[in-house]
Amino acid sequence: MNELINKDSEWIIHFMGSLDRLLDNFEHLTANHRPTLNGERFFTDKEVSARLKVSRRTLQDYRNEGRIAYIQLGGKILYRESDIERMLNDGYRSAYRLTAT
Repeated sequence: MNELINKDSEWIIHFMGSLDRLLDNFEHLTANHRPTLNGERFFTDKEVSARLKVSRRTLQDYRNEGRIAYIQLGGKILYRESDIERMLNDGYRSAYRLTAT
């Protein structure tokens, strides 16, 4: 245990690699975490349009047509996660063709 530890030591290289992976995982978790308010998560129109793969203009049409519930605070539009899930469940159509197995 009398060896000199420097930046080129195998142990230090391994340790620093582990720290880098830990930091990457932490950044990924914090980027995708949304704090809750009374157990409900809220998303902006930009986030919802990216998740649903529709344009923000399409989301505006959904709001105008009453397809999706939303909250407007000043100029900011927010969507509850449960309202998004409800809209998707309401639009769900099961397959009607049976395939032979």
